[in-house]
Amino acid sequence: MRGTPGNPAGRGRVVYQSKSVRTPITGTINDLNQQVWTLQGQILVAVPRSDSVTPVTVAVITCKYPEALDQSRGDPIYLGIRNPDMCLCCEKVGGQPTLQLKEQKIMDLYDQPEPVKPFLFYRVKTGRTSTLESVAFPNWFIASSTRDQPIILTSELGKSYNTAFELNIK
Repeated sequence: MRGTPGNPAGRGRVVYQSKSVRTPITGTINDLNQQVWTLQGQILVAVPRSDSVTPVTVAVITCKYPEALDQSRGDPIYLGIRNPDMCLCCEKVGGQPTLQLKEQKIMDLYDQPEPVKPFLFYRVKTGRTSTLESVAFPNWFIASSTRDQPIILTSELGKSYNTAFELNIK
C-alpha cells in the first residue's frame, strides 16, 4: 500500500500507480559503405553486408536523465549489443579516448540514479543517418574504417573514417 497526501499510511485504500516500463529498441547498424557491425571475440568489427554475415543486434535506450546533459549536442543514448549483453563504453587508454565493449546490461545503466557518462553517446540524426558522439569525450565519435577493422572512436568527424551510421531499429 502506498500513502497519499492526507492519508500517509495509505490506510483504507490501495493506490496503484502505473509505472511506464521502458525497454530498449533493437536492430542493426551499418555505415554508408554497407558494412555491418559484427562481433569477433570481444571486438566490434565492420564487415561488408552479405548473406553469410550475421550482424550483431544492437540495443538502444535513451538516457533517463537527459536534462543532466548537454541536450544541444543530441539525444543521449546508451548503446549495447545483445547475446552477449554488452555495452559500448568510452575510456582513456594510453591517454587516448578509446571505444570499449564491456560486459554490462543496458537496463542496469538506464536504472542508475544519474547518467553513466562513459556509456552514453549523443545521437544526432540527419536524414537516414546518425552520428554517435561520446558524452565522456566531447568531439569524439564512433567510427568505422576499412573492412574487417574494429569500430573505433575518432575526433576527425567525417574525414578518413565513416562516422555516419544507419540505425536499422525495429
